[in-house]
Amino acid sequence: MRLAFSVIFSAMIFVLLLCAVSAKRSHKAIGNAAAWFEVSIIPPVAGNLIIISTQNRNIAIIGYYIFFLGMNNLMFSLTRFSKKYCKMVKNGREIPKAVDILLIIDSIQILLNPLHKHTFTVQKGIVDGLTYYRLVPLIGQTFHRIVDYGIFLATVLIYIVMIVRSPRIYREKFWVILVPLIIAGGWQLFYILSRAPIDTSMIGFSVFGMLVYIFSIHYRPLRLLDRMLSEIVSEMSDAMFVFDPTRTCIWANEKGCELAEITPLCFDEATAKLTDIFGDLEPVYEQDSVKRIIGTGREIRYYILEENKVTDSDSKLTGSYMRIHDVTEEQLRLKQEMYDATHDILTGLYTREYLYQRISEKLTADPDREYLIIYVDVKNFKVVNDIFGTAFGDYTIKCIADWIRKGMTDDCRYGRLAGDTFGVLAPKDQFNVEKIEAMLSRFTIKGEKAEYNLLIHCGVYKIDKADTDISVMFDRAHLSLSLISDEYHTHIAFYDNAIREKLMWNQNISAQLPDAIETGQIRPYLQPIADKNGKIVGAEALVRWIHPEHGFLSPAAFIPLFEKNGLIAEVDKHMWRSACKILARWKNEKRDLFISVNISPKDFYFVDVIGEITSLVNEYGIEPSKLRIEITETAMMNDADSRMKTLQAFRDAGFIVEMDDFGSGYSSLNMLKDMPVDVLKIDMKFLGKSDDEKKAHTIVKNIINLSKELGISTLTEGVETQIQYEVLSDMGCKLFQGYYFAKPMPVNEFEEKMLEEAQTA
Repeated sequence: MRLAFSVIFSAMIFVLLLCAVSAKRSHKAIGNAAAWFEVSIIPPVAGNLIIISTQNRNIAIIGYYIFFLGMNNLMFSLTRFSKKYCKMVKNGREIPKAVDILLIIDSIQILLNPLHKHTFTVQKGIVDGLTYYRLVPLIGQTFHRIVDYGIFLATVLIYIVMIVRSPRIYREKFWVILVPLIIAGGWQLFYILSRAPIDTSMIGFSVFGMLVYIFSIHYRPLRLLDRMLSEIVSEMSDAMFVFDPTRTCIWANEKGCELAEITPLCFDEATAKLTDIFGDLEPVYEQDSVKRIIGTGREIRYYILEENKVTDSDSKLTGSYMRIHDVTEEQLRLKQEMYDATHDILTGLYTREYLYQRISEKLTADPDREYLIIYVDVKNFKVVNDIFGTAFGDYTIKCIADWIRKGMTDDCRYGRLAGDTFGVLAPKDQFNVEKIEAMLSRFTIKGEKAEYNLLIHCGVYKIDKADTDISVMFDRAHLSLSLISDEYHTHIAFYDNAIREKLMWNQNISAQLPDAIETGQIRPYLQPIADKNGKIVGAEALVRWIHPEHGFLSPAAFIPLFEKNGLIAEVDKHMWRSACKILARWKNEKRDLFISVNISPKDFYFVDVIGEITSLVNEYGIEPSKLRIEITETAMMNDADSRMKTLQAFRDAGFIVEMDDFGSGYSSLNMLKDMPVDVLKIDMKFLGKSDDEKKAHTIVKNIINLSKELGISTLTEGVETQIQYEVLSDMGCKLFQGYYFAKPMPVNEFEEKMLEEAQTA
C-alpha cells in the first residue's frame, strides 16, 4: 500500500507541475494565481510522500514539517486564487490582513517545535511490515489546524456567498470550484477522525488542484453562455425568430411572441403569422434587410426585417434567424424633423427654401402648363403688431395662411417667405383676378377683442422660362408691387415689360458705374451759393452723369438706385475727391471759395467717412473749412448718437458741417440743441407746405432767429425770385442758393462766371 501511494503521490506532483506551467503560459488574468495555487499543493503532497516512503525517524519529521508548512502556503494561495476568481476587490471585498498574520504566526510556531516540542512528535509503528512514523499532535498542532481549517471554511463560505448573491446564470462558475473544495476538505477531515496511518486526502487536494486548473483556464461554461445568450436575446427590444432548414420556427423571444401573437408552445405557427403580417418572407431571406410598413394613419408601424443563414462546417444550411426591428418611433421622429425643417412653425406652410424646391419640382414635372408666381405682401402688418400686440399679429399671420391654404388646389404650391410675406405657385387658369381682388378689398381679421382690415397686395409674375431661378421669379413678382399707385383700391399687380426694362436698366447702369467714374462721365456740377450781398462765396457739388449713349442723365435716373444698392458710396467718394482737386486749384489761383459735398446715409455703412475725407484734405493740401460737409436730417435719424460723434469729429478737425433738408423730420427741433452743426439749410419748399403763407413765413423767421441764438448760420436753398431773396435776407438769412443766382453748371462754366463777377466788381 505504501508503494502504491508513493507512486500516486509522485504522479500527482508531476501532473500539478504540468498544470502550473500551462497556467502560467495561458496569459489569462487569472493564470498567475492558478499557477501559484498548483505549485502550493505540491509541498503538502511531497511531505506525505516523504512520510510514507521513509523508515527513518528524522526524515519522517522533516516530511511532517514540509507538510504543515506546505498546508499554510496552500491556504495562502487558496485565498489569493479565490480573490481573483471571485473578483472580490471589484465588489468591495478584500482578504483581511489577519489571515496572513495568522499563517505567519503558525509557520513560526511550527518552526520552533524542535526547541519547545509543543507542536507535534512522532510515534513508531508498523505498516505493510515496515516501520512507519505516525503523527502525535500536541497543542501547537491544534493551533495549526484551527488556523488552516478556519481559513479553509472561510473560503468555502466566500464561494457560498458568491453563489447566493450572483445571478442564476453565473452560479455555475462558483459551483464547479466549491464542490471539489468541499470534497477535498471533507476527505481531510475523514483522515483526521479515522486516525488512518496514511493521509490519502492529499489525493483529493491534488485532484482539486487539477480541477481548478481546468475550470479557471480551459473550461467554458457552455450552460452559462447558453443561458446568458438566451437571456440577452429574450430581453432584446427586437423580435427574434429562429428557423430550421424547412423554414419552421423553432424558437422566438418574448418580443417575437408578442409580435406574432403566439405562445412559447406554438413556435411552429410563427412563420404563417409573420407571412400574414409582412407578406412574403422570401425577399428577406435573399437580402440583407427589407423595410415593411404596416397600417396607416395613427396606426402606422415601420419595421426592418433582417435574416441571416446559419451553416455548419460543411457549408450545409442548418437554419436561420430573423431579427425584426420596430423603427416606428425613429421614423416618426425623422418625419417630424423633416416636417419641422420644411414647414413654417407658426403657419404650417412650406418654408421659403422648401417652397422653392417644391416649385422647381412642379415646373419640371409639368413643363407645358402655364403657371404664375404670386408674391403676397401684408402692407400694414407692422401697424397690427404695434396696435394689437404680437399675439394678435401671430393670429393674423395664421389667418392669412389659412386663407391661402383654403384657396389652393393640388396643382398649387405655397409657403411663407418671411415675416408678413407669402409665396404661391398657381396655374394661370386657376387664378381669378376679379375674385381675389374682391376678397382682398374686404379682407378683415377678427379676434376675440379686435377686428382689423388688412391691406394685402399680390404681385404676379407669369413664368416664361421655367429654368429661371425661383428666387428671381419672386423678386420680379415683388417688383410689380411698385406699379400699384392707389394701394387701397388696387391690390393685384402684374410684372410687365416696363418693370423688366427698369430692372435691366438698373442692372446695366450699375455695371457701368466703375467705368463711368474712371472715364469722367460722372462729374461734379457746381451750384453757386451767395451771401446776403449776392456775392458768390462758394458752391454745392452736385453729381451729374454725361452718358456716351444716353447723354445727360438726370440724377433721378441713377441716384435712388445707387442709394438702394449701396453704390452711392463709390459715387460720393469720387465727388469728394473731385471737390478737393477743384479746391486745390482754386487755392493756387487765390480764389477764396468753399465747396459743400454731400454725405449719403449709406456712406456710413460702407466707408470710414471721417477717415476718407480727412485723408483727401491732407492729400490735396487744402483747408478743411473750404470743404463743407453736408448731411441730411434723415441721415441723423438712424443711430443718432454715432452720427453726432462723427459730425463733432468733423468740426474738431476744422470742417464746417451743414444740415440739409432741415424741417423734413419730426424730431428736428428736439435734436437741434444737441446736433454739432454750423449751418442749417432750409428748403424753400418748406414755405409751400402750408396754404397760410403768413404762418409759413413766421415759422421760417423764427427758425432763423433760433439758429442765430444757437450760434448756427442759415442757408436757404431753392431761392428762385428776387422777392424770396429779399424777404429771406430781411429775416436774417446769411446764405442763399437757387436758380435766382444760377442753376448747377459744369466746373468750367462756374469758373467763367466767377471770372466775370470778379471783372465786374
